[in-house]
Amino acid sequence: MQATSKPTDLLSQHFSIRSLKLKTKQQELLIRVTILCLVYVLAFITRLFSVLRYESMIHEFDPYFNYRTTLFLTQKGFYEFWNWFDSESWYPLGRIIGGTLYPGLMVTAALIYWTMNVLRFAVHIREVCVLTAPFFASNTTLVAYFFGKEIWDTGAGLVAAALIAICPGYISRSVAGSYDNEGVAIFALLFTFYLFVKAVNTGSLAWSLASAFGYFYMVSAWGGYVFIINLIPLYVLVLLITGRYSMRLYVAYNCMYVLGMLLAMQIRFVGFQHVQSGEHMAAMGVFFLLQVFYFLDWVKHQLNDTRLFQAFLRITVSTAVVVGAIAIGVGTASGYISPWTGRFYSLLDPTYAKDHIPIIASVSEHQPTAWSSFMFDFHILLLLFPAGLYFCFKRLSDATIFIVMYGLTSMYFAGVMVRLILVATPAVCLISAIAVSATIKNLTQVLRAKPKVAQTGSSRGGSSGKASSKVRFM
Repeated sequence: MQATSKPTDLLSQHFSIRSLKLKTKQQELLIRVTILCLVYVLAFITRLFSVLRYESMIHEFDPYFNYRTTLFLTQKGFYEFWNWFDSESWYPLGRIIGGTLYPGLMVTAALIYWTMNVLRFAVHIREVCVLTAPFFASNTTLVAYFFGKEIWDTGAGLVAAALIAICPGYISRSVAGSYDNEGVAIFALLFTFYLFVKAVNTGSLAWSLASAFGYFYMVSAWGGYVFIINLIPLYVLVLLITGRYSMRLYVAYNCMYVLGMLLAMQIRFVGFQHVQSGEHMAAMGVFFLLQVFYFLDWVKHQLNDTRLFQAFLRITVSTAVVVGAIAIGVGTASGYISPWTGRFYSLLDPTYAKDHIPIIASVSEHQPTAWSSFMFDFHILLLLFPAGLYFCFKRLSDATIFIVMYGLTSMYFAGVMVRLILVATPAVCLISAIAVSATIKNLTQVLRAKPKVAQTGSSRGGSSGKASSKVRFM
């Protein structure tokens, strides 16, 4: 009797990549898209435990306040929401909603809700709020893929997407029901960094403007935008010091800073802090420094005399330093430039809050991070992170310098304040993905080289045997 074939064997015979008769690049694209789709779904379903185990609900106090404001926004409209005085919050004082919160989270959920209503999906705003964080966590995997691809290669992007989908350091702040600012802020943070690095690599005005709009969304979503407005100027300063100044960098930073600052001023809670707060002065200082670099570069091409340019350089730099020092001194003395906040001081000096502002040190999220927390949140990524830094230093470029600075600064801040592990998670995943991708690529090259060496050795052995037989014959 003839044995019957299994259904799985029949499926494998009829449905395979070879049966599609695709070219090699098309097969790679198909596999890449399939992996990204699986990672996207994985990132979403791993954050639905509370909904599946219990029910769809909003967790904790701040998320419930955010839900209540979003409900008011969908019922009354944006104008009423922006000018709403909530007498139930901060009782008995009340709270002016438009001027005391970041509206990005509420507006995002409301837009999703209105879009689903237009598409005739009858859902309650509570369900949208519950699933907003998992949805944006899935979107973060796509951003991580494109970011890793821009920094290193496609393999690093795929590994980064898979790692950030299951990393506990990110899952803890993006589960279903955790309707807080961090749910959309990490997506906005990584998206802004990706757009800026893309703008630096290409020098495109379109990517620079896109990074400014990404920064505006980040400002509207979370107060952690201060990390962006300080890391990017620090990165630009490092490129200037290391002699990597280019017109690509000039276009990317100028467009991002000027347009991003103007857009950020439209958020009432932020206002004019970009030109009045000490936390934002580094970005302004680097902006003016970049103009000086551009001016000196232009003068250098106009002057043919090296000695004359050196004298002009000394005069220009001295004048710029004196004018900058006077401006900062006058602004600080007059009170126009406000000093750093206590939370910002505590990041640079971990003992500052404990000695001067105990209420900041009393918050559990502001405590220094224990080593066990790093292990629980990163697992094996703690071992891959140094290896990824090694590969980045081995192949330095504008993009790898940025991810190295992002990784080192965020890991330092994560050690100072436990809640900032969330900010360090994308950097750790990206750098670890670079380590995995580079290691696999090197091993593949070694394995491919071995058969060639063996084949070369056998051909040499055959030719020597023929030569010896000829000698014997003679």
